Amino acid sequence: MTRLDRHAFDLLGLTVAGAVAVHMAHLPVWLDLAMLALLAVRWLQRRLRPDWGGFPWWVRLPLTLALPLAIIAQYGNLFGRDPGSALAAGMLVLKLSESERPRDARSAVTFASFLLMAALLFDQSLAGTLLVALGLVPPFATLRALERDEDSEAGFALARRDLAGAGLLLLAALPLGLTAFLFLPRLSSPLWGAPGQAQERTGVGDDMSPGSLTDLLIDDSPAFRVSFDAGAPPRADQRYWRGKVLWDYDGAVWRGQGSGPLGTGEQPLQRRSAPLRYEVALEPTRQRKLFVLDMPLAAPEGARLDRDFTLSVGRPIEELRTYRAEAVLDYRLEGLTPAWRRQALELPPGFNPRAQALARSWRSAAHEDMDVVRAALTLFHDRFSYTLSAPPLGRDAMDDFLFDTRAGFCEHYASAFTVLMRAAGIPARVVIGYQGGYWNDFGRYLVVRQSDAHAWSEIWLDDRGWVRVDPTAAISPQRVQLGAQAANGADKPWYGAGWWLTLRNRWDLANRLWNNAVLRFDSLRQGRLLQPFGVDRAGLRELGLALLLSSGLVIGAALAWALRRERARGDALDRAWARLGRALARRGLPRATSEGPQDYIARAVSTWPQARAELQNLGRRYVTLRYACIQAAPADVEEFSRAVRNYLSRARALPPAAATTPRRVPSS
Repeated sequence: MTRLDRHAFDLLGLTVAGAVAVHMAHLPVWLDLAMLALLAVRWLQRRLRPDWGGFPWWVRLPLTLALPLAIIAQYGNLFGRDPGSALAAGMLVLKLSESERPRDARSAVTFASFLLMAALLFDQSLAGTLLVALGLVPPFATLRALERDEDSEAGFALARRDLAGAGLLLLAALPLGLTAFLFLPRLSSPLWGAPGQAQERTGVGDDMSPGSLTDLLIDDSPAFRVSFDAGAPPRADQRYWRGKVLWDYDGAVWRGQGSGPLGTGEQPLQRRSAPLRYEVALEPTRQRKLFVLDMPLAAPEGARLDRDFTLSVGRPIEELRTYRAEAVLDYRLEGLTPAWRRQALELPPGFNPRAQALARSWRSAAHEDMDVVRAALTLFHDRFSYTLSAPPLGRDAMDDFLFDTRAGFCEHYASAFTVLMRAAGIPARVVIGYQGGYWNDFGRYLVVRQSDAHAWSEIWLDDRGWVRVDPTAAISPQRVQLGAQAANGADKPWYGAGWWLTLRNRWDLANRLWNNAVLRFDSLRQGRLLQPFGVDRAGLRELGLALLLSSGLVIGAALAWALRRERARGDALDRAWARLGRALARRGLPRATSEGPQDYIARAVSTWPQARAELQNLGRRYVTLRYACIQAAPADVEEFSRAVRNYLSRARALPPAAATTPRRVPSS
């Protein structure tokens, strides 16, 4: 059986490397390094000693047995998304170590395509899907290379042609793929992966300690997107997205507790402004809380509004979730029971004695609660700095922060401020969520990123109820006005550049369209596809008929185009000859309809005598291949096509031809 030539093997190696590369981010580092090493050794062995064939059995067998044992040691079993993808990636690399025949190559291509499809179980975003689509190009190119009957000379030009042809094949498959996406009946979950299998960022958690939000503040990925019914969003300093209220403090960590659902007869929220209506598209978080604008009026469908005016759902959010909400920006929030008052004043004993003493001194000198608040904010404004590189804190974290380091970000200030208020006898609690968001003018929506994660405080004032106080604004007003990334990137001239903002906006708009059109395309939306044709709710029969008809139209159109294109262009030999004629025509020497190839070449030689040898050689080879044999060998046709391309790369230097009249002679 024919062995793989060098060109086909190189494309096969690229296929395997591409399929493995899309999985490397979620595979163990030791497996990534081992696979890269095996790929490099196999490629070098095939390049330097092709006569050796694949790895010997006494090398492959121990590796094949060791792979599942190592994966079991890493994951505990071989079943599931993570261990299964690790096993498949390792087995694919081992398959390359023995691939020497076209049959082995086709098996490896099939296996690599399956592994590429499995990558969608980890990442269904637009970027991840485009990466998988790009990974399909090498397998297509490998299959094209395997179609050649004889060994072909390896080279960059040949690889480029195969890769370009594979890309065209992939584009040609898009209409049929779109048809299947629209009409192939599906379950109630989205087509792209099962629930819980997407790559989620958990975002803001259910507790907070100084430094816990650091990873989020440098993460520029979207957390959620918001569209407002009124069009324009509220001012930047009003964009507080409420997530979780934290009551319990143990000296290091703030934790939330369930405040219970808001009763039907309870009305602790008094509106002072018109309601603002909007829609949120929340990225997967694997958590149960929803983020809403301060202050929500009611719970969206399927959610619960708690007494501290936070929203939660019954199951973790493991896929893109869209919900509508209403909020008022000017309000009075009541609701402080005796039990809540005790909890909102509680501090762990034996922690932060200097901070508590400072707060008591403010309390003794204050005439009202707002005097204590102003004293704390003035202290922060005059002596503290905002930075993401905050120094570490010890056991008495708030004492260290207030009297020693005096540098931090929102978690530090919200935590310290709340401790000071409680020590001064003012009920206070911490709220975590997001603050800000960037308005996308292209899509007319607000994108809130993970870097907009924020923490602030709420204090109880007898004459005003619960009042939001953001101590970070006293340190870094630009954090509230511009957002965390802008505040932290103010020293980077490229960050605020117009081209960068435009690029970010357009890319995020593309991601939003992808989410709406693909990730949210479920069975309910599919059932409404045929409403313009009078079918209110398409079932299996209607969808199957639509799939059959649309697929038939796509295949029929593709077949008609292919047949027409083949008739118009002829075979590979005629296409190369026509390419030469077009190039000479652009230099001023068109071929007459009745002019044969020998006469045409003779006229070209008389026009450009400096190219006599090459032109005569091309003309002689074409006449021989076309008229002197029944069927030209594919290798000879390929060689002629290559000679035409090589000549055309130099023909641009020829001077334009003067107008000449073709001789009226019979076509040869």
